Amino acid sequence: MEITASLVKELRERTGAGMMECKKALTESNGDIDAAAEALRKSGLAKADKKAGRVAAEGRIAVAQDGARAVLVEINSETDFVAKDDNFVSFTDTVAQAALASGAADTEALKTVKLDSGDTVEETRAAVIAKVGENLQVRRLVRVDGGDHNVAAYVHGGKIGVLIELKGGDAELARGLAMHVAAMNPPHIKASDVPADFIEKEKEIELAKMSDKDKSKPADILEKIIGGKLAKIVNEVTLYGQPYVLDTNQTVEQVLKAAGADVVSSQRLAVGEGIEKVVEDYAAEVMKQAGLA
Repeated sequence: MEITASLVKELRERTGAGMMECKKALTESNGDIDAAAEALRKSGLAKADKKAGRVAAEGRIAVAQDGARAVLVEINSETDFVAKDDNFVSFTDTVAQAALASGAADTEALKTVKLDSGDTVEETRAAVIAKVGENLQVRRLVRVDGGDHNVAAYVHGGKIGVLIELKGGDAELARGLAMHVAAMNPPHIKASDVPADFIEKEKEIELAKMSDKDKSKPADILEKIIGGKLAKIVNEVTLYGQPYVLDTNQTVEQVLKAAGADVVSSQRLAVGEGIEKVVEDYAAEVMKQAGLA
């Protein structure tokens, strides 16, 4: 059977594979476009398997929201270049929408969700790997189902994503708080959320930093000094204690109190956090290959 240009074009549009790969697959399948598409799909899975061990610490945070329901999904690539590729961006947006619609609780469940194409998220991931030539990983998923609360989903530059669930207040305040969390990354919401062992450790550190003269002060005075230092530290590591980024004359707690609002939950994802990146010394590698090292 003759492999026409229109047949190659149809297979390309269907699979996203390169022209030569499409022509080869059609030739081997004797023009059977379904068999060619299946062969290309299997080829994509094989390529994905080969790349699975490569570190993917770049990528993008994608968001999807419908009223008080919102999700953030972190999908990683090996390079920032691919993270900006249209195929990758489209994939991350599609996966985020699938996560929201399906109600998937975690990434393992999300990988089995079927997309409009009929393929699962995992099968589509393999196909995108074949297109972009890098390992891709659907790494993390967080969601909020806020009911009658105000929910804000904010993504900064595709690299940092935040979900805020706010009881009371309004949508504008919820978004402002999401921007605050994106910028300041408080590990805790309120002082009551700070672990006791963290407080005890900081107390030990502050005591160790004090001079012998200060340590010799009466116990009640010493306790006040240490208490003041610990209060400052707690404010630094809590959302409520930090100066509000949109009005630094007030703390977040003061802003919330004025609005009659309370933060129910706060979730933040940053691309690649916790992944050990491989640092390439390209100059040393070139010298080694040239026999100069």
